[in-house]
Amino acid sequence: MFAIIGIVVVLGSVIGGFLMEKGHILVLLQPAELLILVGAAMGTLLVANPMHIIKGVVSALLGVLKPSAFGKPRYLSTLKMMYQFLNKVRKEGLLSVEMDAEKPKESAIFKNYPEFLNDHHARDFVCDTLRMAITGGVEPFDMDQMMELDMEVHHHEAMQPISALSTVADALPGLGIVAAVLGVVITMGSLGGPPEEIGEKVAAALVGTFLGILLCYGVVGPLAASMTKGADDHNSYLAVLRVLLLSFLKGSAPMIAIEMGRRAVPAHVRPSFDEMEKNCKGAPAGTEP
Repeated sequence: MFAIIGIVVVLGSVIGGFLMEKGHILVLLQPAELLILVGAAMGTLLVANPMHIIKGVVSALLGVLKPSAFGKPRYLSTLKMMYQFLNKVRKEGLLSVEMDAEKPKESAIFKNYPEFLNDHHARDFVCDTLRMAITGGVEPFDMDQMMELDMEVHHHEAMQPISALSTVADALPGLGIVAAVLGVVITMGSLGGPPEEIGEKVAAALVGTFLGILLCYGVVGPLAASMTKGADDHNSYLAVLRVLLLSFLKGSAPMIAIEMGRRAVPAHVRPSFDEMEKNCKGAPAGTEP
């Protein structure tokens, strides 16, 4: 939502200022220049990237248009889910959750948390770690190394579409110059004609440069930056799960492991201890866990 508002503000400010200076809006409507610019930009994206990255760009752009999925409610929901899960492990042993890890969509606990199940990266991150814990013989240090490696691979994958879009943003001013040069070539062929016609062709050529710079710094570049924040939010979410699981695998009680996870939540969305306790246990604020 904020991405849409921001783009509207950028375009509205630029066009509004142009109109205030007595500019004619129709001069900016140059379909040929827009075709050259956008078509060339899409072509560079296709040349430089395989299909899975292009799909990632589309998916990430759609994600930018939605509110962040990793607010305080999501973290509270996850902490409650893991508290219930770890309590089951403490009471019945690791083998009791083997089917939960193998078939999370059929788990009596996980199926109550559709946001977690629909996030296949987080779901697999937790379930694969639990599978290794159930197998046994893996030290907590090695488990931590595996989780860290998993996070690095996922974050690298999430950053590839962002890098691709950033490359397109960097290319837009240059492509705008290409469109402008082509416009100048056409203008040179009209020398000797009416001054009004030559002026229109020069204006059309300059619109290409204008659009390239505007789209780079006002639209595509900010969208790539927003996508980066989305990838970082997801990585922070996985980091909370990592800290929580590692703490439990080292022998901490469920509530201690949950508190370790809470401390890893980014400060701007971190629930307080009382909020976490009430959410997980339904206990009055200030009681001992």
